[in-house]
Amino acid sequence: MVSKDQVIGGAILLVCVLVAVFYIVAIVAPDQVTSLIGSDMDKGTFRLWTVIIPVFIAFVSIMFIGAWIGWTMATTPPPKPIEEITTEIDEKKEE
Repeated sequence: MVSKDQVIGGAILLVCVLVAVFYIVAIVAPDQVTSLIGSDMDKGTFRLWTVIIPVFIAFVSIMFIGAWIGWTMATTPPPKPIEEITTEIDEKKEE
């Protein structure tokens, strides 16, 4: 029996492979892709957009992750000093 995690993993694998194949075909043979999607865009412009879109998505994703890390650091309270923690442990041992 296949678990739910394995099904999700297989789906992610399949989507990634399909997107990678489409991307490779779009870069190597843009004429086939533009005729398949019904676009009248020339080969150079299509190749340019094939590169621009993933780079833009990657850039925005990295900026989002950086903003999330910054927000988390800004809103998380600082930890207790180690001296305070050791004092509490010592007090519990004495009791």
